[in-house]
Amino acid sequence: MNIFQKFVFLFFLIISKFVFAQNENEFREAFTLKIAVDSMTFYQQEIGKSKYFVKDNILQIYPGEHLFIETEVKDDKIQTMKIVKENKNPLKTIEIEFSQKVSGRQNKGMTLSVSNPFDKNLNYDAIINVVGKKGWFETSIIPIKPKLKNFEMWSQPIITIVLNNWRFDK
Repeated sequence: MNIFQKFVFLFFLIISKFVFAQNENEFREAFTLKIAVDSMTFYQQEIGKSKYFVKDNILQIYPGEHLFIETEVKDDKIQTMKIVKENKNPLKTIEIEFSQKVSGRQNKGMTLSVSNPFDKNLNYDAIINVVGKKGWFETSIIPIKPKLKNFEMWSQPIITIVLNNWRFDK
């Protein structure tokens, strides 16, 4: 291979990496989190620019976020997960939305919806950080049936949820 061919090969390698990586979204932008607590109180916190995945396959999500998580599955195990801007691969992309219902400036509940694009039950563990309480608390999660969406609901205002231990039920 001559120098020109090496240059052309390297150029296309760099361009292809850039084109395919454009859909990835590793970081959330900084924002102000506001959560209604009661008719007179709001919880507010500045959230800095941060990674969605705090560690391998450990996702932190805040109210108001709607995420597409593209996965790689090998030997019936979720090997990798990454946030993408668009759902270009629906057969391997989990969709998650975390929201708060508010009426009259008062919290009426928090909802986490998670879709399962796979042919097997999808399960994960979750811990929550609640307004007015110190620390993290485990919360129960219902396994998601194949090709369906689950809705988890809480009455208390939640600052953030961490989802981990993603797995398929046997």
